[in-house]
Order: sequence, then C-alpha cells, then structure tokens
Amino acid sequence: MDTQQEKQLQADLAMAHHDYQKMLNSHAFFKVGSRAAGEDLVQATFMKTWVYLVKGGKIDIMKAFLYHTLNQLIIDGYRKHQAYSLDALLEKGFEPSVSDSGRLVNILDGETAMSLISLLPGRYQKIMGMRYKQELSLKEISGLTGQTKNAIAVQAHRGLMKLKLLFKNGIKNNLAYN
Repeated sequence: MDTQQEKQLQADLAMAHHDYQKMLNSHAFFKVGSRAAGEDLVQATFMKTWVYLVKGGKIDIMKAFLYHTLNQLIIDGYRKHQAYSLDALLEKGFEPSVSDSGRLVNILDGETAMSLISLLPGRYQKIMGMRYKQELSLKEISGLTGQTKNAIAVQAHRGLMKLKLLFKNGIKNNLAYN
C-alpha cells in the first residue's frame, strides 16, 4: 500500500470518526451502561476498522460496518463478564447455601390446597380433582365428562377462584388461632 492510499484511508476514517462518533458513543452507552466503557468500545471499533482497511479490506457502507464492529465488541464484552471464578467469590466472602425452606412451604401449601378441594361445591370438586389431583388435560376431562372443553375451562377457572378464596380464609383463620 503506498502512502497516497494510506492517506486516503486516514482521511476516510477521520471523516467517519467525525460523522459517527457521537452516535456510536450513544449506542455503546445504551448497551453497556457506562460512558467510559462505551467510549473505549467506540475507540476499539475505529482501531479494528483501521486494521481491516490497512490489510486491504473493502467497506461499502462505513456506518453499517462501524455499528456491526461495535456490536460485536459489545457482545464479546458481555461474554467476558459472564464468567466468575468461584474461588474469587469465596475469597470475597460469598457463601453458597441451599435452603429447602421455600420448597417445604410450597409442598405444605400444595397439600393444603389439595385438601381444600373437598370443601368445594360438587361440580367444581370433580373438575378440580381431575385437573389437579389426577393431572388430566382439559381435553381429557372433556372426553370423560361429555362437556365441551370450553365449559371445563370455565369450571376449572371458577373452581380455582373458589379454592384461592378458601385457601386465603383458611390461612387467616389459622393465624387468628395461633
């Protein structure tokens, strides 16, 4: 590459820098959330573009090329920041733990809800039992009862609303007695 071509490439890149730097900085800031990091990414974008041009690369649309390069650098940055060393986290005081208390509460609430199904009116009791105890689909329940799938869905929804009301009242009553 002769000096005349290199000067032309420098002029083209300087013009692109003048025309697109602010927009690229805004885009990078929006993506990474840090003005300084965004500006660094934009500068790296122009450096990569310069290296590409010096190696003989051809760019048809400079703006599109710059945005594409910037987005690739942003993606690379996201990927690099995803990896954390467990040893480093442990040194900083992070203590991993497993708690089954939330799981236990969910199991107990599920058992309570299942026992409350027997307190529902008969038509809801049957549908809710098939839906949640036997884990049948609406289509399967429809086939067994002879009702339309839509009618089953409405009954299941209404039964669920009544079950939620019973569940809330049951919790309030238990708290009042304790």
